[in-house]
Amino acid sequence: MKILFQIPCKETIYAIRTIYNAYKAAFIDLGHIFKTLTSDDDCTKVFEEFVPDIFITSLNSYYLKFLNLDIIRKHRKRGLIVFVGLPFWNSPINKSRVNAVNGLSKNKKFVDLIKSDSFGDVYRSTCEQGDPRMEGFEKETGYKYYTILLGADKINLKAEFSDKFTADISFIGTHSPQKRDSFRKYVFPLKKKYNMAIYGQGWGVLDRSIGWIQKGGQYFNISCLKTLIKPKLKLEDEAKIYNSSLISINIHEDHQVQFGGDCNERTFKIPFCGGFEITDNVACIGKYFKDGEEIVIAENEKDWYEKVDYYIKNPNKRNAIIEAGKKKVLAKHTYHNRVNQIINIYNKVK
Repeated sequence: MKILFQIPCKETIYAIRTIYNAYKAAFIDLGHIFKTLTSDDDCTKVFEEFVPDIFITSLNSYYLKFLNLDIIRKHRKRGLIVFVGLPFWNSPINKSRVNAVNGLSKNKKFVDLIKSDSFGDVYRSTCEQGDPRMEGFEKETGYKYYTILLGADKINLKAEFSDKFTADISFIGTHSPQKRDSFRKYVFPLKKKYNMAIYGQGWGVLDRSIGWIQKGGQYFNISCLKTLIKPKLKLEDEAKIYNSSLISINIHEDHQVQFGGDCNERTFKIPFCGGFEITDNVACIGKYFKDGEEIVIAENEKDWYEKVDYYIKNPNKRNAIIEAGKKKVLAKHTYHNRVNQIINIYNKVK
C-alpha cells in the first residue's frame, strides 16, 4: 500500500520529528511504500506521480498552507483515504503556539471544511473517547473521531546501556509553557538531591528565542531560518538515556493532567527502552498500564517524592516493573500497532 505522510519540515526539533520517523519506519518495516510530503514539494506533482492509497495529514493552518485541496478531492474520488489529525474541539492549548488551533469549534473555516466533506475521510485524535476536549465534535460535524494513540518506535529506539548517559534521574522533553508549574513542583527540586540530567529544547532564554525565529522560518518556508536549531539528541540517544538511568521521569502538560484523556510518547518509549518510568498522574495511563506492576504513577506531589526516593534506594524493586512494562509496550503500544490500526480503519472505511 502507498502511504503519503505530510510533515512540512522534516528538520523540526519538536515531538512531530520522532512521531514522523516512527511511523515511517513502521510502515516500511510492514511492507508498505512510504513517501513524505514537505513544504518544499509540489503538492500536485507528488499526488499525481505517487498516487497514494492513504494520505496522513493534520488540520491546522501550517499544514493546509502547503496543500492543494482540489487535487486531494480529485484523488479521494478515485479511492484515496485521507487521515486527518485533529486539534482539540475545545482547546486548552496556549494561544502562543504557532501551529496550534485555538479551539476547532471556534474556527468556522475548518469546521466548514469538515462538514462539507472537502478534506478528510478519517479524523483522528490521541484523546480517548468521551474526553471533554473533544465533546461536540461528532454532533457538530457529523464525523466520528478515532482514537489513535502515540507509541514507541521499535525500529529506531535501540536500547543499550551507555556510561555517557548514566544518571539517577533523567528527563527528556521541551520546556513547554504548559509544563512550567510541573517543572517547578516535580523536576527542579530533584536536582538538589540526586544526580539528574535534563535533555531537550527550550531550556534557555536564548534557545527559546531562536526557536521562535525558527518556527517562523518553517511556517513561511524560509530555508536559512527553518533549520537554525538542530536536535540536541540523535534518535538513538533517547533509548540509551532511558536505559542508562535509574529512573526516567515523565511530565505531561497541565491540560493532560486536568482532563486525563491523552498521554505523551514518553509514556510508551521509556518502558520499551528498558527504562524505569515514574509519571505524573494522567488518568488514561492507568488504562494502558498496571500501576506498580508495569509503570509507576505518582498520584500527587507527596507521592511523587516518596516513590522517587523509594526506587532510588531500592533499585532491585525496579526490575520486574521494567520487564513487565516493556512486554506490555511490545504487545500493544508500538507504532507497528498503530500502523495496523490505521490499515484496519482504512479497510473499514474503504
